[in-house]
Amino acid sequence: MVRNPVKVIPEGFSPIPSLEAHDGVVASVVGEFGAGLDAVGVLVHDAGPLPDGVGFDRDGLARLGFEAKPGQTLALPQPGGSLTVLVGGGDADETTDAALRDAAATFVRAAPKAAAVGFQVPSTGEADAAAAGRALVEGVLLGRYRYDALKAEAREPRLERVELRIDGADRAAASAGAAEGVVSARATAIARDLANTPPSHLTATDLADVAETLGGRFGFEVEVFDRERLVELGCGGILGVNAASAEEPRMLVLRYAPDGDATGHLGLVGKGIMYDSGGISLKPSDPSHLLMKMDMGGAAAVLGALTALRDLGARSKVSAWLMCTDNMPSGSAYKLGDVLTARGGRTVEVKNTDAEGRLVLMDGLVLATEAGVDAIVDIATLTGTAMRALGESHSVVLGTSQALIDRLVASGQATDELTWQFPLVKKYRKQLDSDVADIANIGGPNAGATTAALFLAEFVGETPWAHLDIAGTMASEGDDSWRSKGATGYGARLLLDLARGFAPVG
Repeated sequence: MVRNPVKVIPEGFSPIPSLEAHDGVVASVVGEFGAGLDAVGVLVHDAGPLPDGVGFDRDGLARLGFEAKPGQTLALPQPGGSLTVLVGGGDADETTDAALRDAAATFVRAAPKAAAVGFQVPSTGEADAAAAGRALVEGVLLGRYRYDALKAEAREPRLERVELRIDGADRAAASAGAAEGVVSARATAIARDLANTPPSHLTATDLADVAETLGGRFGFEVEVFDRERLVELGCGGILGVNAASAEEPRMLVLRYAPDGDATGHLGLVGKGIMYDSGGISLKPSDPSHLLMKMDMGGAAAVLGALTALRDLGARSKVSAWLMCTDNMPSGSAYKLGDVLTARGGRTVEVKNTDAEGRLVLMDGLVLATEAGVDAIVDIATLTGTAMRALGESHSVVLGTSQALIDRLVASGQATDELTWQFPLVKKYRKQLDSDVADIANIGGPNAGATTAALFLAEFVGETPWAHLDIAGTMASEGDDSWRSKGATGYGARLLLDLARGFAPVG
């Protein structure tokens, strides 16, 4: 086999630099801000009394062009070099935890050089104290996120201290929420780091090493399956996709178990295509091709979520299968017309090698059913159809269990990682018929997200199952509320929320 050239990687490089950055953050809820803050943000609504310390009346703010609209900021330098940033909050009656998260992210982006920050909130609106504390910390940490692992110098200093002043809120409850926010933001940041890392610096074998490191630190087991073990298991999908690669595939099986009795057993399956060239069905060389290092965003989200389960006291048992390989063209590549045999024996005719995600997922789905989980959720950057239909704000969810889909939608709303249900239209299944195999890996030109889900449904048996297509939500073209430019880490907090409250579904 032809090996890749020797890679020269900067000394000390880590594919998860945010882990160290989050270790140094101290977040607290205070009655009064402490000394030494570099910047203080103040949430200002568009009506009603102004918070203390604003220094202007409404007319004065209007003359400065500040109308307190959501997303609007006004930076006011203070003596001694500190900064006050007014952040628009809009209508106070419409304040939600999502709005608070967005406002906190807006604040830290307006104070990019501040290492110690405080944020004052006069009202939490519809959000209770715990939800407000969690959302505000998530907003600050995720809004400040930057991927600088391969830059000679970081663009911005690391955050060291975050103080929240939430007027009128139960400080103990808000503090508990803030502590959760540090953990959940860390999960998303880890997922972002992995998806942002260049494919030359993060292969399937590298990801296995990262998973073992994280598992040892955060209390979950990691079992690594190399090519030989995948052959023994009969995982023809991932092996077929990997056939052209100079890098070995890896299947990572992650297992988390709480102390004491578990409320249920959730199975997660993540697409881990470390780089997707399209294979023989080569993608065009356009900006979307550059993003294909993020085609492992589903696996990254699952791994990120697993890092938070123990720290947040999740009571469910969680097992995960991360199906990791790149998809490359070469003389040994799998071809259009080939027939692959999935774990369990079902045969699949390959009609497009760029429909590879479902081929690696099918092996993981079968293994999840064999493990006897109560429900399965797979997460994958799967189809352009999902992106074209819903853009960057919502993922697509489909499945065989409405109860499980409803829980995913609720978790999406709770975390502002939104998803929208598409119908699993059974009559489209005939598009996947094959003359030579049990099923083909792609359907017709329309309803691609649905036909992809119908393909996956063939491998889950009677186990309740839902599928998240995150092709549109995996990346952001620019800073957008808590989503920083680049990989968003979408799915890590959604899956974490689902796992924390999981119990068997119908």
